[in-house]
Amino acid sequence: MRIVTLEEHISFPEMASQIPKEALGGFGQSERMQQLAPKLADITGERLQSMDATGITMQVLSVDSSGANLLNPQDGPAFARRYNDLIAERIVGFEDRFTAFAHLPTTAPLAAADELERTVKEHHFCGAMIRGLTQDKFLDQPEFAPIFERAEKLNVPIYLHPGLPPKGVADIYYSGSPNHAGMAEALACYGWGWHSETALHVLRLLYSGVFDQYPKLNLIIGHMGEMLPMMMARSERAFKPGNGGANQRTLTDTLRQQVHITTSGFFTQPPLKIALETFGVDNILFSVDYPFSTNEMGIEFLNAIELPDEEKAKIAHGNADKLLKLRA
Repeated sequence: MRIVTLEEHISFPEMASQIPKEALGGFGQSERMQQLAPKLADITGERLQSMDATGITMQVLSVDSSGANLLNPQDGPAFARRYNDLIAERIVGFEDRFTAFAHLPTTAPLAAADELERTVKEHHFCGAMIRGLTQDKFLDQPEFAPIFERAEKLNVPIYLHPGLPPKGVADIYYSGSPNHAGMAEALACYGWGWHSETALHVLRLLYSGVFDQYPKLNLIIGHMGEMLPMMMARSERAFKPGNGGANQRTLTDTLRQQVHITTSGFFTQPPLKIALETFGVDNILFSVDYPFSTNEMGIEFLNAIELPDEEKAKIAHGNADKLLKLRA
């Protein structure tokens, strides 16, 4: 069976080294991140060997948190352009195994929209990934409209991935514990904070009317829906049309019509079951979150899904092929 994964990360040292350390807030300095650095830098070596060993047909690559959204509007566009060109260069000859989400300079939204269009037309990238907040701002701010407008025009999705928390949030929520100082990164990012922030981000886009303003826009979020499936019934009541927000449709209708979720990093069946009940099988796409999770973990989970073969194939590749317009 064809298998496509679309939250699979890279980080090129020559690019990551250009991000000011103060902007990273210590991200990437943990022992675990140092161990993963060679895997993030690699594409056609160990990564491809692992894909072959586990039966993964294609990965959609995306840059990790050390990116252009941490640079000023003057430096970000050239940085993003160079990064995208490097990705395109390194997958030449392997286009049947790799494609990518464009890396965007979100601190310069119009330049980001132009870069999205360039990468789609020149490199055949299949959308873009945006990592969390930009200069402490959510994407519901009007200044980011050019990105949504261009994505809708190009008919490519935006993958909204968690990003580094704002310093003020990190200082209050995730630091200062006298006994667990080493857990700050886990609390702020992959252990909890990332997921709640991304759910909040989606709700803000709903409440501000962004989905209604761009009704053909497709959004992707990872990690089995970033807590939204579990919260959907409660949030549905809070965000009904006419309750003070600009949204014209219900939360459930909007999410089912415009938001797709991946399984990245979630490899147990209970979260999948609630995702199926809330988002539906047509909105779920298989992903691993490589190298932060292993391909072996992902494939073991995929093989254990108890669904009819037709529905399982949708999750494994069919939904991704359709949404990203990939060649089967």
